[in-house]
Amino acid sequence: MAAYIVRCADNSLYTGIALDVRGRIEKHNSGQGAKYTRSHGPVTLVKTESYKTEGEARKREAYIKSLTKIKKERLLPKLS
Repeated sequence: MAAYIVRCADNSLYTGIALDVRGRIEKHNSGQGAKYTRSHGPVTLVKTESYKTEGEARKREAYIKSLTKIKKERLLPKLS
């Protein structure tokens, strides 16, 4: 199970969890994903974190969603 962060077309960030992150990104981009990404897509995957259990992934997702955008940006890998 993985927690993931995507960047939407409007530069906002969306956080979710999935077993198959690539498949989930495809769903977001085809309009079958979360309600939020349907109106803010397309999305680009910017970070994934793997967890052993769904519970761990859900806790991380909830934590990331509680952060401000600035703090979420700090979690992302730096582009060089």
